[in-house]
Amino acid sequence: MSTVYHQPSAPNVADNPAAWDVARYDSQFGFVAALGTAVVDLLDPQPGEHVLDLGCGSGHLTALIAERGATVTAVDGDPAMVAAATARLGQPVQLADGHDFTVSEPVDAVFSNAALHWMTRPAEVLASVRGALRPGGRFAGEMGGARNIAAIVDAVRAALAEHELAEGMRVPWYFPTPAEYATLLERQGFTVDSVEYFARPTELSACSEGLADWVLMFGSALIGHVPEELRATVLTRVGELAAPTLRREGIWYADYRRLRFRAHVEPEESAPL
Repeated sequence: MSTVYHQPSAPNVADNPAAWDVARYDSQFGFVAALGTAVVDLLDPQPGEHVLDLGCGSGHLTALIAERGATVTAVDGDPAMVAAATARLGQPVQLADGHDFTVSEPVDAVFSNAALHWMTRPAEVLASVRGALRPGGRFAGEMGGARNIAAIVDAVRAALAEHELAEGMRVPWYFPTPAEYATLLERQGFTVDSVEYFARPTELSACSEGLADWVLMFGSALIGHVPEELRATVLTRVGELAAPTLRREGIWYADYRRLRFRAHVEPEESAPL
């Protein structure tokens, strides 16, 4: 297994103001891992390969990759996720920042699901991924794409504006267009095999408080500056504003748009005879 090296002072991969609530993440938002199985299929891990799972979360997809016969080094930027994944996998999971890491030995593939959009300096991430891959290695992942959760963000901004708090809202994600991300991959020396961009409205059926639960789990940065005594009022108003777009027959949906890709590093050419 490769050792992942990173700067001790590096920020978490998930640029969230609070540590993840892993138990609630798994129980209410299990769709994140369930929908990621298609990305594992795109990666197509083979027995004997060494795969780096970048932003492994609580380790569900890491385990699936391992079940297909690959050796997996798992990395995440949040200590709570690292602890949960370590317990699930029965092997050490490494705490590292996706913007700035190196590996002790090159890997055959890098995989990432629902983590890259938390890494807001993508050129640095791709440089680290490129440096971790052997010649001929591949990179497969899925992240939020352009206009991902736009209706949610618009509703939060409008609710904050009613309290003159919109200017303090911080958006902590990077959601690129397909062309933008393909260009970044190519600039870092990758050959792009495929890029898909698609809408995936995602049911929030396990969230008892609907959209408020989603905001508290994933969008706490959006409301981190709101005084505690106003937060419940703001969250209620977010739901009222978003309901015409995101609630259907009593069920809440997140307006996800996903960017799924696969790219590879060209094999080294044989020296001429």
